[in-house]
Amino acid sequence: MAQNNIYGNLKGLRNSVIEELKTLYELRLEAGQLVTAELALKLADITDFINREVSVYISRSGQVLAVAVGDDQSVELPPIEGRRGVSRLSGVRCVHTHPNGNPALSGVDISALKNNRFDAMVAIGVTSPDFAQSTLSFGMITSMDDNEQYQTECYGPLTLEQAEGVFFPNLAAMVERILEKQSGGSSLAQSAERAILVGMEYGGGVSSIGWTAEDSLEELKQLADTAGAQVVAKFLQKRPKPDPAFFIGKGKVQELALYVQQENVDLCIFDDELSPAQQRNIEQAMGVRVLDRTALILDIFAQRARTNEGKLQVELAQLQYTLPRIMGKGLSLSRLGGGIGTRGPGETKLEVDRRRIRDRIAYIKECIGKVKSVRTLHRAGRAKASVPTVSLVGYTNAGKSTLLNTLTNSDIYAKDQLFATLDPTTRQLELPHKQQAILTDTVGFIQRLPHQLVAAFQSTLEEVVEADVLLHVIDVSHELYKEQSNAVYQVLDELGARDKTIITVYNKIDKLPEGSGLPDRLAKEENSVCISAKSGVNLDVLLELIAENLKLKAVEASFLIPYSDSAAAARLHEAGTVLEQEYLTEGTLLKVRLEAEQLSEFEQYLQK
Repeated sequence: MAQNNIYGNLKGLRNSVIEELKTLYELRLEAGQLVTAELALKLADITDFINREVSVYISRSGQVLAVAVGDDQSVELPPIEGRRGVSRLSGVRCVHTHPNGNPALSGVDISALKNNRFDAMVAIGVTSPDFAQSTLSFGMITSMDDNEQYQTECYGPLTLEQAEGVFFPNLAAMVERILEKQSGGSSLAQSAERAILVGMEYGGGVSSIGWTAEDSLEELKQLADTAGAQVVAKFLQKRPKPDPAFFIGKGKVQELALYVQQENVDLCIFDDELSPAQQRNIEQAMGVRVLDRTALILDIFAQRARTNEGKLQVELAQLQYTLPRIMGKGLSLSRLGGGIGTRGPGETKLEVDRRRIRDRIAYIKECIGKVKSVRTLHRAGRAKASVPTVSLVGYTNAGKSTLLNTLTNSDIYAKDQLFATLDPTTRQLELPHKQQAILTDTVGFIQRLPHQLVAAFQSTLEEVVEADVLLHVIDVSHELYKEQSNAVYQVLDELGARDKTIITVYNKIDKLPEGSGLPDRLAKEENSVCISAKSGVNLDVLLELIAENLKLKAVEASFLIPYSDSAAAARLHEAGTVLEQEYLTEGTLLKVRLEAEQLSEFEQYLQK
């Protein structure tokens, strides 16, 4: 290919125009840029003057390889020598103009993109006379179907300023990794996604519940590991306050974009919740998928949901999170075979329009409402029977499920991982002195638990609000157990359950170093006990403590009701559960289990 040649339809063009076209070879793009405003404006100017499409072909290093001219509808492609191989793109992108002002890619554009395996096909819709108002779209090959036919995706329209912010090499590299996996017959889901974690320290560096930015970033790593990512690196940025456009600042984002390119990173996870605009800007600048802490937790919940109710609740939370982020498909390439942040019960709904999402949200809320009414009936039945209820609450991975299994001889799923339990489990608990209670395991809490999850799991979390006693399970072997405890109390405040009777259960004392003395100090706290749910240490003390606290809630008593006061007998039947009934000469003797605060109503009939 001869340098400075102008290809295509040159008929009728002045020599001055051809010379102007030749100057396009002198332009050089930075290696990371999809297109520059300078190139776009120059192409728009020439296109407006001759009313024909103009194309330039650019290498990944930013060098202009060829320039071609067409008519007002299309342009003939010059011979482009690109790389070969079914899993590799050509290493060349085509940037061309549309004189009609429409930036959308045509069928001919898409066909050329596939046939030539261009890195990208960019179309600039020329807006005259103010060329700076022109917008562009670009298309890329994204994957192959089962018949090895290339699938494409189009992005935009973008302003020239937005287009300059697209860090293009990462997008092309991601596509080639996907094509390589697909052509090799391997599933995308089988290999762990390479991720970097990004946190920011601002406002003094310590949260309201005592977490430092480093602590929070370390917990984000545990969340990423749980989701199945391979964490390549962690970055912590210090700023006085978040940048409204790029959160960590544009310079830091560009620095990370280069790192992502060098290390073949698939995913960037932020430790804070990003606004839709921030997420979109960072994706455009970095060229890889960007998730925030909320999206990561939602993804883990999506993996864990097993029951129909759990799946509905997760989907509701996902849709509520996604709705404000439906601003076009963006640059996340989220359709490329799934991955962290794109899966779950609601994944097929993530790219439907807002109206359909709102309809789906309304339908799910209706379904959850029906489940809620069933739960309410069950609770009402237990209340009438005066069966006391105990709920396990605590930070995720504190050992709640293991404790439930040990206390009730159950075998529910319990594993040393974050959010192992998602769906609530209820079992019968045998207490000392032949007392019985209902024990419920609930979803674990975490610092900055996404508000979408709190709202979606409202019916499940009502088990906590309605419980007679809460067992606050704390992993005392964790170095941040105090901060984790504060995070749990923060969620309980949000639920309105902070004033419940709470037994503090310090778990995993078997993991503490010998002679630490910590269990002895903690055991002196009021209404607390130190245990090991796994080895069974001090579980008898815990059961006694539960029974002692429940005595304040439900009692068994005998009442002698004169036959002349049958209304009182009827009220007793309604207020509690009649365990025994005997007809004597003086009246009816009833042995009843009822709430302790109801005793005063029937005190005159009470048998000592």
